Amino acid sequence: QVQLVESGGGLVQAGGSLRLSCAASGSVYSINNMGWYRQAPGNERELVARITNGGSTNYADSVKGRFTISRDNDKNTVSLQMNSLTPEDTAVYYCNADLMVESSNMRYYRPYWGKGTLVTVFS
Repeated sequence: QVQLVESGGGLVQAGGSLRLSCAASGSVYSINNMGWYRQAPGNERELVARITNGGSTNYADSVKGRFTISRDNDKNTVSLQMNSLTPEDTAVYYCNADLMVESSNMRYYRPYWGKGTLVTVFS
């Protein structure tokens, strides 16, 4: 079964750091874009950071200079290093990736989501 599994969320004081990780498992033939999204209570899910299979990155303006996304193509993982956290960063963080899977003898990319990991920043 193909899935994305996040880890690394938790409770941290403002100004602190956390590192989120996400691993793709199952029969994955290739991975295109990978990214992190977040959803705070009462808000819509928003893009935090994204990285292509070539390593190009883009970030939400609110996290530029504080968060760094990276990936390990050999391990099928993507990570998000979050520094200088503020209470406004409190949210459930979701991993997202375009995974190449096989079905009916055809291979194609489709988006997958992790179940989310909660990050709580207190002041």
